[in-house]
Amino acid sequence: MALKRQIIPVSDQNLSLGNQTQGKAPDLDEELAIISLIESLVERAYTVRASDIHFDPEGDRVKVRFRIDGVLQDIRELSKKSHEEVITRIKVLSRLRTDQHQTPQDGRFRCLVDEGPIDVRVSIMPTYYGENAVLRLLADTEAEFSFANLGFSPENQQKLVAAIKRPYGMILVTGPTGSGKTTTLYTIIKQLNSRDTSIITIEDPIEYSLAGINQIQANPATGLTFATGLRSILRQDPNIIMVGEIRDSETAGLAVNTALTGHLLLSTLHTNDAATTLPRLLDMGVENYLIASTVNLAIGQRLVRKICVSCKTAHKLTVAERKSFEGIFPDEYLAKNAKYFEGKGCEDCSGTGYKGRIGIQELIVVDNQIREAILKKVAADEMRRIAIGSGMVPMFEDGLKKALDGTTTLSEVLRMLHD
Repeated sequence: MALKRQIIPVSDQNLSLGNQTQGKAPDLDEELAIISLIESLVERAYTVRASDIHFDPEGDRVKVRFRIDGVLQDIRELSKKSHEEVITRIKVLSRLRTDQHQTPQDGRFRCLVDEGPIDVRVSIMPTYYGENAVLRLLADTEAEFSFANLGFSPENQQKLVAAIKRPYGMILVTGPTGSGKTTTLYTIIKQLNSRDTSIITIEDPIEYSLAGINQIQANPATGLTFATGLRSILRQDPNIIMVGEIRDSETAGLAVNTALTGHLLLSTLHTNDAATTLPRLLDMGVENYLIASTVNLAIGQRLVRKICVSCKTAHKLTVAERKSFEGIFPDEYLAKNAKYFEGKGCEDCSGTGYKGRIGIQELIVVDNQIREAILKKVAADEMRRIAIGSGMVPMFEDGLKKALDGTTTLSEVLRMLHD
């Protein structure tokens, strides 16, 4: 994929490398080389489907790494001499202060590629060996996702569709950073989007542009937080509201009250699994009877790498593999006749054997048994046991099923568990 050689700073301000840097400015050839370096790295990252570019300074070098399918991979090394110029160029593009080196800074810029614009979100952080930079690539297009290609099993799809058809209540998606929570919410919104429905989101950041939906960018610097934004959104006569994340007690309380007043509210929480979601709301100060009345569905999820279809081959577990997996996976998954698959590594997957990622999920439908457990304020472990008794398939088991059907590998499921 050829990159149109154009990187656009967010601001129209006429910032230049030379007049922003303390000390002697680099000459024109050096400046052009740094500009070309940043452009070529963004181009390469986009081509290999990387989500992030890391510039990590060390004692005598700067390590450049791409996060591809959730795993960081070394790409190249830069000299220590070029470190300051690279960071300065990224700051200029992102409209950040180039004379500030001891404070974290966040910004963004935009690249144009053949398929459209890509927003690049930038985070600069001071470290022991100097400032590092992490660039998150966000394609500014409406991603084509469905519940099936996100990894939801047919049974879980039925539960999810039933929950989003309800006119009010809360649907919460949980998991660590980078587990695909926002993508799941976007997919739900696409299913719900129609001409007779008003949908408003408040996000930080807006990752994809969704046609027909009012999307608001949170900005704490101007007082536009999730909580204050949610209050204002309620005066906009919405049917469905998406809040990027419930981070604090104020947002949690507002979200619950919003769901009580006849709105369908979608949001995310940072918890380990679906069962921890409900006690987490209790910890945030939400009354148990309000949780029981408003939450319709809790989704826990992770992402695992998919086996590359171009080099996918059958694989029987070796004696050493079975021994290493004993006590972790149930015995039936380690039987001698169990058939699995793996990727041998090819040009399509850059020799990794994996290409793309897919979700592993667990869904708790808040039925009468779960409501009773919420009212009793049971712990997460007990909530999990009750949910499994009510039909929840744990993420672990969902991952094993995807390994058996050749979507991923047992090693990936194990890596997901460790993560």
